[in-house]
Amino acid sequence: MLLPLLIMGQATDIESKLKDYLSHYNADVGIAAQYFTNGETIIVNDDSCYPMQSVYKFPLAMALLHQVDQGRFSFDQEIEVKRSELLPDTWSPLREKYGMKDIRIKLKEIIEYTITFSDNNGCDILFRLLGGTAEVEQYVKNLGVENMNIVATEEEMHADWTIQFSNCSQPYAMLKLLEIFYSGKVLSEKSHKFLWEIMAVKKFGMKRIQGKLPESFVVAHKTGTSGTNDEGIAAATNDAGIVVTPENNAFGIVVYVSNSADEIEVREEIIADVSKMIWEEFSAK
Repeated sequence: MLLPLLIMGQATDIESKLKDYLSHYNADVGIAAQYFTNGETIIVNDDSCYPMQSVYKFPLAMALLHQVDQGRFSFDQEIEVKRSELLPDTWSPLREKYGMKDIRIKLKEIIEYTITFSDNNGCDILFRLLGGTAEVEQYVKNLGVENMNIVATEEEMHADWTIQFSNCSQPYAMLKLLEIFYSGKVLSEKSHKFLWEIMAVKKFGMKRIQGKLPESFVVAHKTGTSGTNDEGIAAATNDAGIVVTPENNAFGIVVYVSNSADEIEVREEIIADVSKMIWEEFSAK
């Protein structure tokens, strides 16, 4: 049995405060959060499908690990990666580590690079292993999550600015996927632990959900960040994750900041401020 379904219609005061806060920024911001301890839910601007950017590597990892659990793949399986798959014009610490050459690398390491370092080449290697983006979207739908579209690879998004907007989700959809993952019921204990640990590594996006929360809080999350277009508009500055306090209270939170002309520091501070406001609301209850 999964955790209780989200309780809609609560937290109207905090939702009003959040909307007032967001009114000071010229950006489209969608928010969804749930306090897993009591099911209280906060939803703001959930009627749009926001570009996920690299946040979609989280459902990709879940789908891949499901196949590991089914025996189709194994953590220590060596994957042959051709030089042609290590694209030079994209973010790829994996390529920087191994160089532009044919390599064989364990599946476990590719997943780690894709999640912890948000490696774009690693992401597309995993999509190819699974048979394409449609396989990941179907996996998510099979879990009962709607309003999440996974249709394009990183390479395809890099080729055309508009394509990233087709890789989108409503905040509540991603929150529900986080809730399902946190339940520990859909992946094996080994796969769940592995994904949790690589999401909780303090590498990227520390100024987002984690930014204004106590350092003692564990944040297992996946960020997503676009570039800017010719008008200086950033399509996506996102963070989605699960926060656990030292007392083992936990909440899931998704913040999508889209179509913003502000600098990255401002966009990240929006996520940090929203996360702090939400935690203060939950902890007061």
